[in-house]
Amino acid sequence: MRKIDKKIWPVLWISDQLEMSNDQGRWSRQVVERLVEQQGCSVILSQAYSDAYQVVGSRQDLGTIVLDWDLGQPGRLHGKNEMYFQKVRRNTMPDKYALVMVHYIRERNRNIPILLLTTRGSIEDLPDEVLGKIDGVIWKLTDTAEFLSGRIEQHVLAYQKEVLPVFFGELVDYVNEYKYAWHTPGHMGGQGFLTSPAGTAFHKFFGEDVLRADLSISVPELGSLLDHTGVTGQAEQNSAEAFGADKTYYVLNGTSTANQIVWRSQVSPGESALVDRNCHKSLNYAMVITSADPHYMIPIRNGLGIIGPVDFSKISQNINYKMSALTNSTYDGICYDINYVKTQLRHVHTLHFDEAWYAYAKFHPLYQDHFGMDLPPGEKLVFSTQSTHKLLTAFSQASMIHVRLTQDVLQSPDETKRFHDRFNESYMMHGSTSPQYNMVASLDVATKMMQDNGRTAWSDIIEEAIELRKKIVRIKMESDDGDWFFDMWQPPGIVDTPTQELMENQQKWLIEKDAEWHGFKNLPDTYTMLDPIKLTFMCPGVDVNGNYDQRRGIPASIVTNYLINQGVVCEKTDYYSWLLLNSLGTTKGKQGTLVAELFRFKEAYDRDAPLREIFPTLVERYPQKYAKKGLQEHCRDMHTYIKDHDLLGKMRRAYDTIPRHGECTPSVAYRQVVEDNVELVRIDAIDPVTRPRIAAVMLVPYPPGI
Repeated sequence: MRKIDKKIWPVLWISDQLEMSNDQGRWSRQVVERLVEQQGCSVILSQAYSDAYQVVGSRQDLGTIVLDWDLGQPGRLHGKNEMYFQKVRRNTMPDKYALVMVHYIRERNRNIPILLLTTRGSIEDLPDEVLGKIDGVIWKLTDTAEFLSGRIEQHVLAYQKEVLPVFFGELVDYVNEYKYAWHTPGHMGGQGFLTSPAGTAFHKFFGEDVLRADLSISVPELGSLLDHTGVTGQAEQNSAEAFGADKTYYVLNGTSTANQIVWRSQVSPGESALVDRNCHKSLNYAMVITSADPHYMIPIRNGLGIIGPVDFSKISQNINYKMSALTNSTYDGICYDINYVKTQLRHVHTLHFDEAWYAYAKFHPLYQDHFGMDLPPGEKLVFSTQSTHKLLTAFSQASMIHVRLTQDVLQSPDETKRFHDRFNESYMMHGSTSPQYNMVASLDVATKMMQDNGRTAWSDIIEEAIELRKKIVRIKMESDDGDWFFDMWQPPGIVDTPTQELMENQQKWLIEKDAEWHGFKNLPDTYTMLDPIKLTFMCPGVDVNGNYDQRRGIPASIVTNYLINQGVVCEKTDYYSWLLLNSLGTTKGKQGTLVAELFRFKEAYDRDAPLREIFPTLVERYPQKYAKKGLQEHCRDMHTYIKDHDLLGKMRRAYDTIPRHGECTPSVAYRQVVEDNVELVRIDAIDPVTRPRIAAVMLVPYPPGI
């Protein structure tokens, strides 16, 4: 943990004076030398804007930036840096390139110290616009190198301390005290692992920092996750403010447990509940735990098998539902207009949005009015459960429950406390008395990251996703007649619309009720949008209306298995489509590799490469069947089977079927399992016509558990 010190937060020194033999050059070199040799800081030197743009855009470990106000021409910029430079320059002082650099730094990081190097002159020479964005001015050749290096070091130290959020900062401080522990966990900061070879290997793999931060609830400095007190409680409240909630609770066993906590806190046996037909397994299990009486919201599916929005017009208006659970966004990136949902579910007492894949929505305006916590306080209690680990940066299983309280509860401190005390009873039923503090710290840090530069980070992610979408469609459009390539499931105008407009204009991503591209038949209204960072690739073989291609079909599982063999792992594979997620960990290298591998697959398909070359393990396992086959024949055989058996149609009809209401509640059915009043039956032996049966357990394909 001592490694988190000033040396890992380098000073970026942007100036062309360092190589000069004049007084300014000698003075600059002296300051830099003192910073390294006497203050123990590290320094990155940049003599041109072109280099500085690259450093600021790619590194988040800078500790302070020293910028020469007198630095001249920007040099050769590329891509969006050039466009950004020209845009800002037009709106500011056209002859002051440093001002554009200040704007760029502040857009990327609003907190990092910026110190402006300038020559002798009056403070009046610096525009108010720049003074409002920097943290200090250094007048060249005035103060001594010793003094200035010390001043710069103080900025690095102050920023370093500010970088660590409240819980993580306290955890670092505690571990740095190197206390002898006489409490759990038994490995005592990792020392216990060193008593055996296997344990030593474990210690070397994970490192001492992770193991020393694995502490016991006996440590009072870190507060209590069950009581939500101390720095733990402060971290949760900070997350509430960041995510737009009135209350936030950290959960360390995933959104699966978060959903259980929410439902157990609100629903009593026999109460009617409204559940998304394609909800996550944990919500189905919530029906078991609470003994609720479930009714189902039925989503519309297209011919490609993509799950669309719920058709709210099919929900009975004659029932007062205690609770509803709606998946937002869906796995395929369909996000609901939250105000529309509230109107359609006006007969539901409490709204719950399962936003496991959608924790980032608060941090970019493109998603405005399309996530649960964007509802203003009103007459309904609103919950959002988010897997902060899925597309933000928390550790796996680290999740959050966000709560929007009703107006009357929010205005009364007593009622707010009463809500918390009641809700926390359910929370403690599912919470451990031995929480994993590394996971808590990861939630704390994920929040701080979004507070620091969430808007900028997600702008980058959305931009890169849009550019990848355009690239794939352009490749397909440029294919010769009769040729083929993969396609994207998206509105048709995306490829011709400027990227910046697509990043800012939500209307471009709406799933309009009469549009043909999405394939959702009889969509009653326009009330959802497509999330641009969730990328659904389409293969030749079937269109969005379920019409099979008689010439060529390439099942998606063949493509994604090929990609896996090349080190590219997809999120979800359907019959003729697959899903990729653009997230904080996505890089241009990953995107470039993906496109290159798709070209390689196309080349292999077009030359009918032998399967022993593409899938050697498959051929080794079944040599008689596949040794003499080529890739085209393999695709054709699978496509013919899917088409002749209409698997997509069967799947659509299966998902349109829901349990007959009143036959048996999930809770009662599960009791038959406990009492061993069940029979194990192969699914292909069930005949629902001649001998209908009641399933005692859910049939849930997992992942993703729907």
